[in-house]
Amino acid sequence: MNYIYISYFQGKLRLSKIIVILSFCLLFVGNSLQAQQEPMYSQYMFNMINLNPAYAGNFGGDNITLLYRMQWVGVDGAPKTGTVSWDRRNVDSNVGYGLQLYNDRLGIEATTGFQGFYSYKLKLSYSTLTFGLSGGALNYRASYSKATTTDPNDPLFEQDINIILPTVGFGMLFNAERMYIGFSMPALLKTKIDINNTLHSTSANNHYFLTGGYIFDISNGIKLKPSILLKAVKGSAPAFDINMNAWFQNNLGFGVSYRPNDALVGLFEIQLSPQLRLGYAYDYTISSLKTYNVGGSHELMLRYEFNLPKYIPVLSPRYY
Repeated sequence: MNYIYISYFQGKLRLSKIIVILSFCLLFVGNSLQAQQEPMYSQYMFNMINLNPAYAGNFGGDNITLLYRMQWVGVDGAPKTGTVSWDRRNVDSNVGYGLQLYNDRLGIEATTGFQGFYSYKLKLSYSTLTFGLSGGALNYRASYSKATTTDPNDPLFEQDINIILPTVGFGMLFNAERMYIGFSMPALLKTKIDINNTLHSTSANNHYFLTGGYIFDISNGIKLKPSILLKAVKGSAPAFDINMNAWFQNNLGFGVSYRPNDALVGLFEIQLSPQLRLGYAYDYTISSLKTYNVGGSHELMLRYEFNLPKYIPVLSPRYY
C-alpha cells in the first residue's frame, strides 16, 4: 500500500513542492489510468465544484449555479443533465461548504440525487492549498422492462432497477495569484448492481482528474486563460480537454475547447451584473457520431453570487 504524506511547516510551501505532490498523486493511481468514458460538462472550468470538491467556497460569499445540458441533440435517448449547486465561504474562514442537486437521464436510465461538499484551505505565503471532500446519495433507476429487445422474454429485461447508491469524493487545489493546479477523484466509492437488484461496493475503476490553468494580462482590459483537463479511468483510452478563454473588461468572455476525437466546443460568458453571470456552450461533434448528431450539444449555465466580500482581489478567483 502506498501512502502520501504532506507536511505543512509554518504556513509555507513552495510551488515546486506543490507540483511534486500533485505529480505523485498521478503516480499513485498507477500507469494503467485511462480516460473518463462519460460525457463532461463543457463549462466545467466556470463551475469546478462538479469536478473537484476542493472548490467549495473558492470565491467567497454565496454562489448559486444552475446548469442544464442537452447532449447529442436529435439522437433518441441522448443524455440530458441538470444541476443546482450552492457553495459558500466566509471571507475570514478557512472552511468552505456546499450542496448540489443532480438529475441525469440517458435512454432508459435516470439518476437523481444530492451531494454535500466540505473544503479546508491552508493559507501559504503567496498562495493557498485546499483539500475537499464530498458525499451524498444517488437514486439510480433503469427501466429495463421498457427496452426493445430481440427476445421479448429475456429475463434480464423483465425487472426494473430502483436503488440508492452512495457517493464519496476527494480533491485538492493549489491556487496562486495567476495559476491553479487541481487533482480530484470525485467518485471514490464505486458500486455494482446484479440482476437481483443487489448493491455491491468496490473501489475499482475510480475516475481521476488533473486540471491546470494560468491567467495572462494581454492589456488593461483583456485577460487570456489557457487551461487543460486530463481525464483518466482504468479500461479506456486517455483523454484530455484543451481550453482557451478570453475575457474583455471582466464582463464578456469567449472561448474554445478541443476534445480530441470527440468535439470542438464554443464558449460564451457574460457578466450581466456584479452578481449575475450567464454562460452558453455549443459542442460540435467531430467523432463518428456526427453522422447522427447533426444538432450538436447545448449547455446553459446561470450563476448568482451574493454576500460577496467587500474587498475583491485584482485577479478574481471566479476565472478558475
